[in-house]
Amino acid sequence: MMAQVQRPLVIQSQFIRLCCPRNARRTTGARARHHKQLHTSTVTDNDITRLASLPLHPLTLADLVKHGRPPLTTSQLLSSSNFTLSILPARLAHRIQSLRNLPFIVVSNPHISKIHSNYIHSLSTLLPWAEREITTIEDEVKFTEVMADLVQTHANTISILARGFLEARKYISPTDVTKFLDEHLRARIGTRLIAEQHLALHFSSQPHQEIMHEVEDPGSFVGVIDTKLRPAKIVQHCESVVSEICELKYGVRPHVVINGEQEYTFAHVPVHLEYIITELLKNAFRATVESGKEREPIEVTIAPLPEELVENGNNSGGNERSRAAIKNKDQGNTDIASNSFTGNDGSASPSSDEQIRPLAHSTPGVTIRIRDRGGGISPENYQHIWDYSFTTFNEDQAASTLSGGNSGSGMDALNAISGPGGDGVNSLAGLGYGLPLGRAYAEYFGGGIAVQSLWGWGTDVYLSLRGVGKVEE
Repeated sequence: MMAQVQRPLVIQSQFIRLCCPRNARRTTGARARHHKQLHTSTVTDNDITRLASLPLHPLTLADLVKHGRPPLTTSQLLSSSNFTLSILPARLAHRIQSLRNLPFIVVSNPHISKIHSNYIHSLSTLLPWAEREITTIEDEVKFTEVMADLVQTHANTISILARGFLEARKYISPTDVTKFLDEHLRARIGTRLIAEQHLALHFSSQPHQEIMHEVEDPGSFVGVIDTKLRPAKIVQHCESVVSEICELKYGVRPHVVINGEQEYTFAHVPVHLEYIITELLKNAFRATVESGKEREPIEVTIAPLPEELVENGNNSGGNERSRAAIKNKDQGNTDIASNSFTGNDGSASPSSDEQIRPLAHSTPGVTIRIRDRGGGISPENYQHIWDYSFTTFNEDQAASTLSGGNSGSGMDALNAISGPGGDGVNSLAGLGYGLPLGRAYAEYFGGGIAVQSLWGWGTDVYLSLRGVGKVEE
């Protein structure tokens, strides 16, 4: 019984470290010891080839909540474990294959090689489970430790890849880097989300609450998804964070006016929305202050999709359209970018699979408009807003970034805010990941970001998001 009590606490402390990157950096030794405790299998080239040949399929929010509302029963928890296990090994193998498709001199870079090794390690911890079904709580506990290790191992993937591509910029074009990163980081969103969802369900599950003598009300959350997420509340939180940093940097803080349907709620992943809104507000705040318009309000409008459109969509084949709205390309499953280095066309994935069910209901959604009077985006910069900006660094900017300095436009305190996924507070500073990564998070579940700029006046950004629909009790 004692072993059963201790295992969840091991996982819990691990999960706390995941959510606190600063703590994680101070526990490198503990992490190394934890790696040794996990049972691993040697990953062969045949394993990678076999798993990478399997097609990947679009993931929906409905897939992640289909196991039910917490607290989960034993059977529901085991179902979540087996669903997670059924789709993660192939996704990891696809990422390993995509890295191997890069030019050899690029993969040889120590930072990019480290990411490759991390994926190999994670796959090695999953292989012992790959040919079996999880049927007991004891096995589920051990499997959840593997998920916790996976999430922590890949916590700093984005910043490590960025450093590697900066160092290898002589051997690969900026266009190729942008295409590869866009695909790779979109795929990472899904891999991380699948693992984090099971971790969250694990802690709110009935069997483990009984073991640890804890009962915690998950409220409106199903894992990492808030089924009653209020966008206005997220905007207010992000405004507070960005305002503090803006005042620290510039001595002033523009104010935000929220209008539209402020009480509207829908189901989505809060940490994703926080990252997107933070990035969009950072851009609006900076443009507003630097153009001397800090007295002009930044206007945020929350506009839900009209209910009649949702109902009409459901009555006239809305399920198919909901599925069609989420594409493998949007989720980085196509491997088109990585295969371009080898001359292949990429893998073709069918649009559905028995493991991935379509949305059970037509999904409501919301559009959030962020309007500023910051002078707009210059024509020469407008064509590059979706690039990972570090790919256009000159030699001095690149050298400064590699040495930890801040040089060049755009590398200020506002860029020091990190996003979701475990990256540290300053690990993304000055790398220009904000807007393209924000778009990746928006598009992952069928949403998007559109930018309209009036040069000399201001910018309107339209963030559209799709929800999960009705979550069954």
